[in-house]
Amino acid sequence: MADEMVLDLEELRNLRSVAKRPRVVSFISSEINRLEQLSKEAGSTVALPMQTPVSTPTPITTTKVVPTPAINYITLGSFSWEQDNDKVKIYVSLEGVDQEKVEANVKPMSCDVKFHDVQGKNYRCAIPKLNKEIVPEKCKVVVKPTRVIITLPKASKGNWLDLHFKEDKLKPNMDKDRDPMSGIMDLMKNMYEEGDDDMKRTIAKAWTDARSGKAADPLKGYN
Repeated sequence: MADEMVLDLEELRNLRSVAKRPRVVSFISSEINRLEQLSKEAGSTVALPMQTPVSTPTPITTTKVVPTPAINYITLGSFSWEQDNDKVKIYVSLEGVDQEKVEANVKPMSCDVKFHDVQGKNYRCAIPKLNKEIVPEKCKVVVKPTRVIITLPKASKGNWLDLHFKEDKLKPNMDKDRDPMSGIMDLMKNMYEEGDDDMKRTIAKAWTDARSGKAADPLKGYN
C-alpha cells in the first residue's frame, strides 16, 4: 500500500510538471497534497498501550493430613541373658530382623529395643528398670539370622543377682520412729516368704515362742 502511494505521487508530480492549463495543474496539486497527507498518516505509528497479561490464580490444593496410626508392638517376654564382670548380654530369639529397622532407647537404668516390620509385625524387648546402672552410649544391638544380641556394658564392675531391679526384702527398715521389734518382725516375714520349708518351720517356731514369752528375742530360735 505504501509503495503504491509513492509511485502515484511520483507520477502526479511528473504530470504537474508537464501540465499547461491552470485548472489541470490545480487539480493535480490538490491530489498530490491529499496523497502526501495520507502518506504521513500511514508513516506515523500510533503506540498502543501494552496490555498487562492477566495471571490466572493457581488454585490452592488443600491436603488433608491423615494422622499416623499408633504402632502396636508385641512384647517379647521370653529371652535369655548372661553376664561377665563388665557387661550383660541379652539374647532375643527372633528371625527376619532388619538391622536398619531396629530402634534402641537405652538409659542408665532401662532398656527398650524395638524391632519394626518383622514379617509384618512389630516387636519390642523392654526392661523398665535394670538391676544396676549401665553405660547407654556403649550399648549395641547386633542382628543375627535367627536372634538379636543386646550388649549392655555395666557402669560398675561386678555380679548382678538378676537382670531386673528388685527391692532388697531382707534389708530391715531403719526408720528411727518405728519400734525396733517391728523392723525385726518385717525382716522375719520377708525371710519366711523367701525361705524353704526348714526355714519356715524354724521362723514359725520362733514366732510362737516369742508370743508365748519363751523367747525375748524372736530370732533366738533361728540362730
